[in-house]
Amino acid sequence: MFTDNRRRRKKPRDSPPPPPPTIPGIERREQLRMLGVTIANDFTVTAHVAELTTKCAQTQYALRILRAHWLNDDALQNVFRSVVVARLLYAASALHGLTGSSDRRRINALLHRARRQGYCLPFEELCDSADDEVFGKAVRLSNHILHDQLLPPPSIASQHYNLRRRTHSLIQLPEHSTHLSDCNFFYSYVV
Repeated sequence: MFTDNRRRRKKPRDSPPPPPPTIPGIERREQLRMLGVTIANDFTVTAHVAELTTKCAQTQYALRILRAHWLNDDALQNVFRSVVVARLLYAASALHGLTGSSDRRRINALLHRARRQGYCLPFEELCDSADDEVFGKAVRLSNHILHDQLLPPPSIASQHYNLRRRTHSLIQLPEHSTHLSDCNFFYSYVV
């Protein structure tokens, strides 16, 4: 039996479900701004990233002007960290998951220009360090809101170890006497 696939009707693509009816007095919006972060109705943050990179580029331009007027590098680094990095890291844990590849490229291009001027790290490293800082605080501080929800309770069974006794006291390093002993792996590793 011969079938002709060219004449087959194509299935219509699944269109998104129609939005629920509007409630009188409430306007439907394409974007929502919550706590200073703009999120679109498809959970992208492209508009927020565009606004963020524009503001950060303006700050970088101001820093270039200040450098031309002989502001020292330490003060420029402090201004960059307190303005640009603080803007980028505000809600970075939530934003990093919602950014697309074009958004990340745009942020990394901004930070690449900052690195050429001697200021900053890549965006992924900044987000990872911010996440590590939040996780570290949640683990260390017993009154942190995520302390009880994040980690399981400690097990009593894993706290007691039955270890064997050592057959030696401590490793004795050779005395420093010659240049050859400086090149010894153990001596250079410990010192």
